[in-house]
Amino acid sequence: MTNAPQNITVLGATGSIGQNTLDVIARHPDQYRVFALTAARQVDVLFEQCRRHMPRYAVMVDRDSAAALRQRVREARLAVEVLEGSQALCAVSEAAEVDAVMAAIVGAAGLAPSLAAARAGKKLLLANKEALVVGGEYFIDAVAAGGATMLPIDSEHSAVFQSLPEDPATWERRVDKIVLTASGGPFRTRDPSTLADVTPDQACAHPNWVMGRKISVDSATMMNKALEVIEARYLFGLAPERIEVVIHPQSVIHSMVQYRDGSVVAQLGTPDMRVPIAYGLAWPERIASGAAPLDFASLTSLTFEPADARRFPGLPLAWAALKAPAGTTAVLNAANEEAVAAFLAGGLRFDRIHAVNEETLDAVRPSKPGSLDDLLALDAQARATAREQIERLRR
Repeated sequence: MTNAPQNITVLGATGSIGQNTLDVIARHPDQYRVFALTAARQVDVLFEQCRRHMPRYAVMVDRDSAAALRQRVREARLAVEVLEGSQALCAVSEAAEVDAVMAAIVGAAGLAPSLAAARAGKKLLLANKEALVVGGEYFIDAVAAGGATMLPIDSEHSAVFQSLPEDPATWERRVDKIVLTASGGPFRTRDPSTLADVTPDQACAHPNWVMGRKISVDSATMMNKALEVIEARYLFGLAPERIEVVIHPQSVIHSMVQYRDGSVVAQLGTPDMRVPIAYGLAWPERIASGAAPLDFASLTSLTFEPADARRFPGLPLAWAALKAPAGTTAVLNAANEEAVAAFLAGGLRFDRIHAVNEETLDAVRPSKPGSLDDLLALDAQARATAREQIERLRR
């Protein structure tokens, strides 16, 4: 007997992860069906996705955008119900018909629907690293309480997951450390003293990966790797000092696990997000992703470099935040989101993003969050403080 296709909700469908997810799903129509697609304001993109994938629901967070999409869906006579608002994100994440949720909303905005999916016991494909960075132990507890299966979609964390032993109970005694690789971004070899005049387009020109603008800036500052260190701490349960970052410019080895006996197990592949997406969708099976296979004959070298704290001063903030009181990682994430948004809008110099992050961490001393409301209040406080720092640095 053929199993029925799995119903998939894609949170953040119009972003790069969402679009790649839909590409993989379209390659396997007998295995997956799109249940819901969500976006913030990109009406044109979401409408075309609705035309192609025919979800039962489409969610626009912005009310005016939802009205515009609803009109276009009605005119095209598509059998798609358009919902609006943040509560609708949670509704399509926890719906009884849903088998798996791709959590690909950028930033802290993805926390609530990811929590809803976790509490509902869904297969949670976590591409939104901020959910763990902001939620921390609270998020992990929600996954356990709901009986959800959480699989990392970030290429680095997917690589680690694929390289670890199958039984998580053995990780502590068998694993020595996790090694996260980083390309180094577009400014890996540039003199840090020349970064003051970097433009958003230059910062978003990643040498290997095609990504959204926010994560591209994070890659240029290496704050993406700082957030990934925090995410790895909560995903895999190892102490922060057992997580290391190394620069690997070719982006072929996506991350590694070093074992107690000195052996190193790595996951390799072309730099294409469809690979970890396909792995997460099909786990524990494997399906075609559409990515080109790795051509070993063309790999002339695989090189590694230490992560230079002078060039990437934000990276050490990961370990500092993990050693600080619970909630500090949420403060770091909020500050960084505000600083990156200001830079992309032309209101902050690239080389001052780190200063906003560091000074916000110094100014906000959190109490341990015990609820989603606590996390959201802490996020709001950190953002307000970060905006104050941004205004000061503009003068």
